Amino acid sequence: MLHACMEDLLAENGDMGDIIAKHKLDDAQADKLQFCLDALDQIDPDQKMVFVQETQVGFAGVPELDGVFGNADLIGRLGKRVIVLDWKFGDGVMVEAEESEQGLFYAAAAKRTLAWAFDGAAEVEIVIVQPPNIRRWVTTMARVEEFERTLVAAVKMASRPDAPVAMGDHCRWCQAKPICPQYSGAVARATHRALDTLNPEELGQALALAEKLEDFIAEARALAQQRLEKSLPVPGYKLVAKQARRKWAKPDDAAAWLKQQGLEPYTQEILSPSQAETALKKSKVKLPDEMVVAVSSGNTIAQESDKRPAVVLIGQQLVAALSKLS
Repeated sequence: MLHACMEDLLAENGDMGDIIAKHKLDDAQADKLQFCLDALDQIDPDQKMVFVQETQVGFAGVPELDGVFGNADLIGRLGKRVIVLDWKFGDGVMVEAEESEQGLFYAAAAKRTLAWAFDGAAEVEIVIVQPPNIRRWVTTMARVEEFERTLVAAVKMASRPDAPVAMGDHCRWCQAKPICPQYSGAVARATHRALDTLNPEELGQALALAEKLEDFIAEARALAQQRLEKSLPVPGYKLVAKQARRKWAKPDDAAAWLKQQGLEPYTQEILSPSQAETALKKSKVKLPDEMVVAVSSGNTIAQESDKRPAVVLIGQQLVAALSKLS
């Protein structure tokens, strides 16, 4: 929806107020759109860029890439530079521009599709606008051409009957996990291994595998539920109603009755800091830092590459040291 809003805004099919009303956007969504517009002003301050948006780009003339295409959010030409821009409105995964395979793919495909944008160009800039960040990376035409050669080799390999498959971070977006032999094989190996026999190195490998299997498990459950809800069989499983929770049949009548019994029917809680920040946005008032504290709910496991500092378990270390002294 927000991609469609940006397309309308850049095509001048209505101003921000029109777009907000048309799509019934909330404040957070409107803020993201405004950030993207401001980002474009930063990239093209003099509004001299010629661009197209929401354009299908492919590899015409490359037999090995017949039928391979993508839909680019924005391809533009600004001086001697080609701009390949992608709007990202999700908050979960931050996307980098440098060596972005998606950005290089769009650049390589656009080079084959939109000759006017690349004619005489000296460089290509890949831009990821993902509120509240703008990530930019300038590369050469040679790097784009190198990526196309790499893509040709990859598509050739993937088309082979014996194409190699491997689990990795790229599996996050794959919807075939429930039927993937790599995942199903990993499940079989994991369920036949006694965890208490693992050494520390094997335990670390098991945790890395567990993160991948959690995605597999979630998607397997979702796929099974979809089948069952369509009256398709899943051997050994059936749909059942979730546990029933009691609630008032008529809340207003219940509140009146509770008051008659001398009870206060309603409870009131203070807004959370996040709720307060959202409410204060309208008046442009900042929540004072000294009024808020961040309290962890406990410890959890993370990879070494995680930016959060490791927890220092002083109590356990002290007990271990004292036990050795005794």
